This record gives sequence, structure tokens and C-alpha cells, in this order.
Amino acid sequence: MTCEERQQPGGARTVVIGVRDTGPGIDPQDVGRLFVPFERLGAGDSEVEGTGLGLALSKRLVEAMGGALTLETRLGEGTTFWVELPGSDSPIAMAGFDGDLLVSASDPALDTSPATILYIEDNLPNLALVKAILTERSNIRLLSSVQGRMGLELAAEHSPQLILLDMHLPDLRGDEVLRRLQQDARTRDIPVVVVSADATDSSMVRLADAGASGYLTKPLDVAHFLATIDRLVPSTRDVSHDG
Repeated sequence: MTCEERQQPGGARTVVIGVRDTGPGIDPQDVGRLFVPFERLGAGDSEVEGTGLGLALSKRLVEAMGGALTLETRLGEGTTFWVELPGSDSPIAMAGFDGDLLVSASDPALDTSPATILYIEDNLPNLALVKAILTERSNIRLLSSVQGRMGLELAAEHSPQLILLDMHLPDLRGDEVLRRLQQDARTRDIPVVVVSADATDSSMVRLADAGASGYLTKPLDVAHFLATIDRLVPSTRDVSHDG
């Protein structure tokens, strides 16, 4: 696997990721079928199960982000898949501040033991954004789960100080995850902040009544996000900006 950043004519930046295998390669006459849903080239000669959707979905996701998915293949030598995506600025820089809201681990007034935050979210760009926002807060340990059931297991095992919860998960609805967290003695006292694109008052009231300690809407307001964390997990707060 390779990853590099390239400068395009006009100053635009792209990130190029290459994944190469050493398999038998793909017959040129079959390349056109490779990204067709439910097509599984050579499936009759393999015991590996699958739906034939992986590459088709990958191509659509990459194109939805303004990129391209291509391949190079040689029979008897293998295949290299290339993902090319437009470069972007740091999400923290895009949020419009220079890091004043981020905390330094060298501040002697802070508790040096990290607080654990669990983010249950199946959208990888959203996970990456939160990780980027928190990357400078060395007193926070971020755990993540892309499934509700796994998130419940992580919450019970690690007892995080805060849980961030998406509402649309692949296996359980977010409100069902919240209900189970509230019913489990190991997790019922952990504050849960819902992170959702649904900004309706009715949803906010309903989830607050179900036990949510906060509600953040997507796209995230970085300053509000950090202020919410500071309110619910005071040990992560940058005390240099208090009072």
C-alpha cells in the first residue's frame, strides 16, 4: 500500500492511495465488469463468499467525494487499485480558529490522566473529523465504534467519561442504543451526547427525555463541540481560558 500527496497544475492538491496485490491479475475483457453490482469475477473457482458489491460501492463513495477509483492489472502479476481524492485543509483550520480552544498536555494545572470518550458513529468522515479536532487534546483518549452493539460493549468495558452517539447506525437505532445504556447499571450514569443531522426541536426534546445529556447537530460547530465536552467532562477543559 502506498499513499502520497500530489500537486496538480493550478495549485490543487490530491491524495493518491494505491493498494497492490500479487494475485493472478484480471483479464482485460473482464475489467469493464469489475465495478458492476453483484458481479463476482471468478467466483465459481473460489470458496470465498461475497455479494459483489464491495468494489461497486467503493467506486461510488470515492466519486461522491470528488475522487476517482481506477486500476492497473497484469495477468499473472497482480492488480493495483488507485484511489485519488482532492486534498483538503485541516478541519480545525476550516472551523475558523487557530487552536486556542485546544489544550496542551504540558499545562501543569491539568489532570494528566486521560479522560475516555466513546464515539459511536458509522460515518467514517465524521469519525475522522472528531479525531482531528481532539488530536491536540492529549488528555483525551478517543474510542470509536461503527456499530451500536459494539458501542454498548465498549461502554460497559471501558466506562468512558462521555459517549457521543449517532442516531443512524447499521445494526441498532441510536435511540435504542441510548435506551440500553440507560438500562445498564454499568453505563446509566455516563453522559450521552447525541450527534445528529436532525436539528428539529421535537427530536431534541424526545432524546433529552430519554436521557441524553446534550445534542449536537451536523455539521459540527467545533467551538460548541469542545464547549460541550468541557461542560460534561471538566477534567478536559483548558483552564488557561477560564475566568
